Amino acid sequence: MEKRVCVVTGSSSGIGAATVERFAREGWNVAINFSRDPAPARRIAETCGAAGADVLIHQADISEDAACRAFAAAVEARWGRSDVLVNNAGATKFVDARDLDGLSAEDFQRIFSVNVVGPFQMARAFAPLMRKTPGGGIVNVSSIASLLGQGSSIAYAASKGALNTLTLSLARTLGPEIRVNAVAPGMVDSSWLRTGLGEERFAARRDAYIGRAALRDLINPEDVADAIFWLGAGAKKTSGEVLVVDAGARAGRN
Repeated sequence: MEKRVCVVTGSSSGIGAATVERFAREGWNVAINFSRDPAPARRIAETCGAAGADVLIHQADISEDAACRAFAAAVEARWGRSDVLVNNAGATKFVDARDLDGLSAEDFQRIFSVNVVGPFQMARAFAPLMRKTPGGGIVNVSSIASLLGQGSSIAYAASKGALNTLTLSLARTLGPEIRVNAVAPGMVDSSWLRTGLGEERFAARRDAYIGRAALRDLINPEDVADAIFWLGAGAKKTSGEVLVVDAGARAGRN
């Protein structure tokens, strides 16, 4: 049987890397995307290759429409199909919500260009290829920030809220051939967040998060990858939904 193909943007580290590794272990071929440094992508590709996957490494800035279309063309040339597209690449600026002067119009435009425009352009570029093997899915990586209005910055939270709306609009537009869903992780233990916050602030937020979460735990990239795999490879009757993976942080504790 011909192997199915999963394409993941921003997949050289964190949630993206955990996702391509999960699909590779499940017997899929995978396309790994990076925007600047190829070294981490090559390391993840080795892991996926060792699991038996055929791996395509592709550099692309998803905020550029031409780059998204070139990415789709490269995947089509390699495998002739794309069954799951995961829009994971993201951007932010770490700014306290009370510091309104800490965000400029240019910051908003940069963040939205990656977090909202990029997923739209990727979906548009890949939709014709995905329709060749109906039943696949697009999974957008949102954030619990989209539901709480909190996070690394106001601009980031707003962009993820827009991504949730984009998910619903695309689900209506691309169905029934393509399902479109989103996953909204809570606080993720990742180098991206540790670097952005700094170790001291990260530790304080981690402890507070675990203290209020019903499951008394933090989220790992692998937890999100599990949800992405289900939404992409399974969930055959689910579209237009936002799946929260937050260890029960919104539910809280009595």
